[in-house]
Amino acid sequence: MSKKIKVLIAIGGTGGHVFPGLNLAKHLLEKNYHVNIVTDKRGYKFIKKNDYLNIAILPSFPFVKKNILKLFISFFLIFYAITFAFIFLIFNRPSIIFGMGGYASFPVCIAASILKIKYIIYENNLVIGKANKYLLPFSKKILVSHKELEGVPQKYLDKIYVLGNIINKEIINFKNKNSNVSISYKINLLVLGGSQAARIFAETLPEIFLKCSNQGIPITVYQHCLPSQNDQLSSFYKKNKIDFEIFNFKNNLLDFFSKVNLAITRSGSSVLAELTNVNVPFISIPLPSSADNHQLKNAIYYKNKNYGFLVEEKDLNNKLFELILEIYREKTKINKILLSQSQYSDKNVYNNISKILKEIINEKN
Repeated sequence: MSKKIKVLIAIGGTGGHVFPGLNLAKHLLEKNYHVNIVTDKRGYKFIKKNDYLNIAILPSFPFVKKNILKLFISFFLIFYAITFAFIFLIFNRPSIIFGMGGYASFPVCIAASILKIKYIIYENNLVIGKANKYLLPFSKKILVSHKELEGVPQKYLDKIYVLGNIINKEIINFKNKNSNVSISYKINLLVLGGSQAARIFAETLPEIFLKCSNQGIPITVYQHCLPSQNDQLSSFYKKNKIDFEIFNFKNNLLDFFSKVNLAITRSGSSVLAELTNVNVPFISIPLPSSADNHQLKNAIYYKNKNYGFLVEEKDLNNKLFELILEIYREKTKINKILLSQSQYSDKNVYNNISKILKEIINEKN
């Protein structure tokens, strides 16, 4: 593959958009593509430590239509972002662009349409995001993690290409030696707050874990939290003699996957895919404010596939303890999850990427 083939990856916003973009960039660099990344300030905080990447920060703004004034300001800011992206693409013209979803990718892809640069969009949730829905008419393809994706108009169904989840290759190839450790002996629990839930999980879940401990359930907690919560959580677990390890942001969780046999997590598509690939049963708690309620749809999908359990945030105090108690006492519940997870893998996702990318680059128009 020649270095002359330039690929631009547009990412931003939450980790659910950023990390698939970083995984894609790493793969394409290994295949000898020339890779650039554009992101916004929110996305940059996740990737600034990746010195091997060529990164540019472009402005991006959400579409707000609460009232006429905000709508007008929103249009103006988005137009400004598109203009900025247009100028950037003139001087850094790629052969193809990947839009990884979220409003940070929108101005880049719209500018690409004006300049007649091919672009592909990626959707890893179960319902198409707003930005991707607006971009769909002009994109060459929409690469999706699941064929059950909702919200794609009938006339664009031929653009769908079922790719799989673009997750870390190390996770896809990871062999979880702890997955067979009986949960009826001890629960080694990983709590993943993500970028939008660390605070509420740290405020709500410890009391439920204490209730588990008081009921005689041996439990060790590995919990993600905000740095400002470190002391409070540590004091709570020490005082109540619960084994624990707390950590702040990590973009690679392999060390924890090898220690645990159950997880509690938000319902972003990437994290659910990672846990499924490494055979860690999970209880997903969807973010109630997620756009188009996509996290709930993700969680329902994975529950129906028997890859994990589901508890909505409004039911935490009433249902989470009872579910953990059931899981601890009834070994068959976890065994069914592990069996279903063992039959799933995203091992073909990177071969699929290479295949579709070559096809699109080689198209004459």
